[in-house]
Amino acid sequence: MTSDNPKPWEEGTPVPLYVITGGEGSSAKTFDLVTLIATRAVPDPSMQPEQASILTMCEYPLSVAEVSAYLSLPFSVVTVLLSQLVDDQRVEAIAPVPVAAFPDRGLLEAVIHGLRRL
Repeated sequence: MTSDNPKPWEEGTPVPLYVITGGEGSSAKTFDLVTLIATRAVPDPSMQPEQASILTMCEYPLSVAEVSAYLSLPFSVVTVLLSQLVDDQRVEAIAPVPVAAFPDRGLLEAVIHGLRRL
């Protein structure tokens, strides 16, 4: 192509994602898809639109997967944005509740046996 005809915009280009995250990626905190995000501050007019959207939509806690879906951004990009917001104390990341360990099978059988004897 000549300089008169600039290259047309391609939808899947990684450049916008790089711009959105500010080039950061390695310092992102670890988030699960089910980590809940809750807003702790109001959006600032000087913020990136994506981060302001996160603050607005997370008035009621949403999972990282939901935030990613609502913003139509990849999970990896959303985690970088969330890391920046957590560092600035604008959002709170609430870790998912770990699944309780199942009791020992022998214990369950003993309880069932004891209940049947009643």
